Amino acid sequence: MDRITIDLVSDVVCPWCYLGKARLELAIAEVQDEVSVDINWRPYQLNPDYPPEGVDQQVELAKKLGGKDKMDQAHAHLKSLGAEVGIAFDFEAIKVGPNTLDAHRLIHWAGQESRETQTRVVDLLFKANFEQGRNIGDTAVLLDIATEAGLSRPVIESLLSGDADVDHVLSEVEAAKQMGVNGVPFFIFDQQYAVSGAQPPAELANALREIAKAKAEALRNLN
Repeated sequence: MDRITIDLVSDVVCPWCYLGKARLELAIAEVQDEVSVDINWRPYQLNPDYPPEGVDQQVELAKKLGGKDKMDQAHAHLKSLGAEVGIAFDFEAIKVGPNTLDAHRLIHWAGQESRETQTRVVDLLFKANFEQGRNIGDTAVLLDIATEAGLSRPVIESLLSGDADVDHVLSEVEAAKQMGVNGVPFFIFDQQYAVSGAQPPAELANALREIAKAKAEALRNLN
């Protein structure tokens, strides 16, 4: 069975990234008998200038989207799309727009344990922010998520209290921008093929099949 690695550039306060994750999981399930997929989560920050304590989410997002009416329209659309893939978006519950640097540090440390642990942390972060209205810029929330994902709470607490891997995360964000990533989610397949945006599951499944087919043909040509 062909194996494909996806580097998935995303931010955990991006609703389209949460949607993209759910759609990718449906696509992987569709091709599970044909293609094996590994996912590496790569950081991006939509709001790098937000202070550590965060901002008033409802106020700042309304400004960014051109007013409360436009924000409400966008949220209604996303709620409908989310319901199709099992996401219960609760945008009204999100009071704090966080700076996600520490969340990305946690994702990085989870990845050092295993891909499964990393994906578990990403899932818990998305759910905490978008379905539970928890502040994922808050250290206590991050520690609870780390514990739930099976990471050592004392170790993560110690790491979060300092600057461990801040430079690493920021350099990865900058590397993504240098590659031309200016919106997320952004999917990089086998470091060769790129797909931007939360594409429908069928399109992602077809992309996986096509890439697997291309890899198989390239291998045959070598032999």
